[in-house]
Amino acid sequence: MPEKATDMRKMANSLHSRIHHWIDAIGFRLNASNTNRNRAVTIRHYFFETFNFIERMDNRHPERSKFMCFDAYGEKIKINSLLDLQTAFFENISQLK
Repeated sequence: MPEKATDMRKMANSLHSRIHHWIDAIGFRLNASNTNRNRAVTIRHYFFETFNFIERMDNRHPERSKFMCFDAYGEKIKINSLLDLQTAFFENISQLK
């Protein structure tokens, strides 16, 4: 396997684990989980107060998980890093006051 592919897998795996460690620390709850067995895809919906985000995970390749959340106006935000998720979360929480 090419070295670049291995590095990308490590990076994606790391992103997946960092996001899950962070959501566990904050106290996010799993609202729903749906699995499409034919496509081997699981979609999970997490929430904390008024903030929601979705994880789309390929069951055969968990390192390829994709994350998405919505801003206060309902626009989709693709999550490419833990910082993206944290920024969207804290902006949402700050608007509650």
